[in-house]
Amino acid sequence: MKVLLVDDHPLILAALQAVIRGLGDDVTVLGVGSEHEARAALEHDPDHDLVLLDLYLGDSDGFAFLAELRGLYPALPIVVVSASDRASDVIRAIDAGAMGFVPKRASNQTLFEALRLVMSGGIYVPPMTLGSGPAAFAPANDGDTVPDVMRPHPIDEVDELTCAPGAAPHQGPPASLETLGLSKRQAAVLAYLLQGLPNKIIAREMHLSVDTVKDHVTAVLRALGVSSRTQAVLAVSQITQRAGGQGQPAWRRSQH
Repeated sequence: MKVLLVDDHPLILAALQAVIRGLGDDVTVLGVGSEHEARAALEHDPDHDLVLLDLYLGDSDGFAFLAELRGLYPALPIVVVSASDRASDVIRAIDAGAMGFVPKRASNQTLFEALRLVMSGGIYVPPMTLGSGPAAFAPANDGDTVPDVMRPHPIDEVDELTCAPGAAPHQGPPASLETLGLSKRQAAVLAYLLQGLPNKIIAREMHLSVDTVKDHVTAVLRALGVSSRTQAVLAVSQITQRAGGQGQPAWRRSQH
């Protein structure tokens, strides 16, 4: 397995390299300290299996670089490893296409578990409050702002944005996906939703009308107790983690 580490702090980069090598004898790790070096490394060898990315690089906006990498290498899992553990940063990173978000203060064991979950097709986020009220995502003192995905939008924009009309306020993720009571079609919609596909594409893939897909999305979000697609990703991630993160992710198993 080839892993690319991107962090502009040499000591942290060296520590992460040592930790990642502990994943197995077949792991090779390349560490770089800038967006420019990371871009060059991936252009030279696009067959990396995993990228660990620091959001706050000295030469770039880590969020913008994350979105760029997701567009250039859509199948490449990217895990953010950041000094921040703010809910707004976690949500923004997942919005931009990260498959995981691990705070740097996390233990080595937590990092191992997060990477194993991501490499098995799951999504890892740290334990956090998913509530959409103002207290849960209040701006930090340093000017951090609530991401756009968490702001209310008109109902007629639901197809292009992430809010769903009629979704219940979040009360914490369910104990398991099996307790949601989703139909097979709703479970399939959830799988597409977690891939970030818009309603129009889901409708095309499932041979349904866009209005029918909207109804299914609303039902899925209500069952999860969340009000946005990003919150659904986070909720399913936490459910999967509680289930142990073993093998195929629970949301994939629910399709069959």
